[in-house]
Amino acid sequence: MTTPSLSQQPAHPAPDASPREVDTIVVGAGIAGIAAAAQLRRRGITDVLVVERAHDVGGTWRDNVYPGVASDIPAHLYSYSFRPNPGWSRRFAPGAEIQEYLRGVVRDEGLAPQLLLGTDFTDISWDDDRRRWRLATSRGELVCRVLILAAGRLSEPVLPQLPGRESFTGAVMHSSAWVPGLDLAGARVGVVGTGASAVQLVPHLAGVAAGVTVFQRTAPWVVPRADAPVPAAVRATFARDPGAMHAQRESLFREFEAGHAARVAEGPEREALRQVALGHLAAQVPDASLRARLTPDYEIGCKRILLSDDWYPAIASGAVTLEPSAIVALEGNHAVAASGARHEVDALVFATGFAATRPPFAQHVRGRGGRLLAEHWAEGMTAYASILMAGFPNLMVLDGPNAALGHNSAFAMIEAQAELAGSLATRMRTEGAEVIEASPAAEQAWTDQLDAASRGTVWLSGCRSWYVDDRSSRLTLLWPGTATTFRAALRAVAEQPLPLPDADVATNELMSLLG
Repeated sequence: MTTPSLSQQPAHPAPDASPREVDTIVVGAGIAGIAAAAQLRRRGITDVLVVERAHDVGGTWRDNVYPGVASDIPAHLYSYSFRPNPGWSRRFAPGAEIQEYLRGVVRDEGLAPQLLLGTDFTDISWDDDRRRWRLATSRGELVCRVLILAAGRLSEPVLPQLPGRESFTGAVMHSSAWVPGLDLAGARVGVVGTGASAVQLVPHLAGVAAGVTVFQRTAPWVVPRADAPVPAAVRATFARDPGAMHAQRESLFREFEAGHAARVAEGPEREALRQVALGHLAAQVPDASLRARLTPDYEIGCKRILLSDDWYPAIASGAVTLEPSAIVALEGNHAVAASGARHEVDALVFATGFAATRPPFAQHVRGRGGRLLAEHWAEGMTAYASILMAGFPNLMVLDGPNAALGHNSAFAMIEAQAELAGSLATRMRTEGAEVIEASPAAEQAWTDQLDAASRGTVWLSGCRSWYVDDRSSRLTLLWPGTATTFRAALRAVAEQPLPLPDADVATNELMSLLG
């Protein structure tokens, strides 16, 4: 049975002129926000509001509805460990199915009454006298003791500013703002970018549009996807035997963890991965000239490795024109490439990613002394234990600095952060701590260790990627270790006495985990 959209449920009344005060506010109702709210509720903290600017939950999977959208991590691993789903229809779940799953988690965890949907914030500031966070929102002022920012890193699309944009008369959209039911049959469509969204979208467009032009700045590394329906017998087994489903999840987790070895050092693991990708390209693109244009010129793993069985066939089909350079301008109904080539297009789709290393919410969060979080992150995102920043008391950021992976499931990382946030919020209550805050020394020591562990990894081998902050050339998005070491590091922090550990403790903890 389909879960009704949570936007159709009774709305919370708008706050009156006096501020509404709660113990904890979670900003964002995507994967991280739902995980945080569930952790708090399971620990007995129910005086919680989940503030979401959209009118439904789901984050990335609510917003991205372009044809072909799906996870690139197997569904039984790309889900919460505390809410396994035996009914996934495919090995890699379609986006709409993930969205329904997240709605179901909100319902089954009893979180719906805590949602404040359709509520955006304009300013968030720390009141040092009251030791509270104040949020100016579209529903009035909210006040809380603990603030958890779970706004995500894939929430603010990046659109290049192109000369001549005002002269273009066709449809223009970012892949994350796809219009459901959009009819592009017979249209000439330009797709800007060759990342994960483009690789999923282009094969669909190739089957309906009069022609598709792909503007490729850099060729991606692509490996086989091997997607398939989950047999009904397997779904039935998982439904009656949760242990079998758990074993499947653990097996997938170990398989993906092994992929970390190819990222940290040149060796047989990386060479094997490279040969898989090159073999996939050779098998699917027989034309040597086209194959050369589709061959990456950077180390495999430096950017996100993509999974697809239909990207190369679509490019080679004749229905797609590969423009091996970036789009630089628009002139009437022509898209002009850096190569000088001009392509007639009726619609442009920008599959150009998101503001991941410079989250826009940081421009609206003020800590001690009115200092913006964006100022704190002026040289790239940093945090102690990936969630706590000096000068920002009682604030925890999920899915922020060094909290993603290049080889395993985002759910594993998000759950570890949500568990730490829930543990710290609970201990603040039980131990009577009014304020919890990382010291500058501890945050710096943690950052130094991560920087040291990042050196020599493939992510810093020279390519331009969203993993690396272009201001400091630091690896600010990814955890340089495994998901296993991330869990261990955050659990060790959760066990430290309040107030938080000093620089020496932080340094020694990471040194032992990251080697």
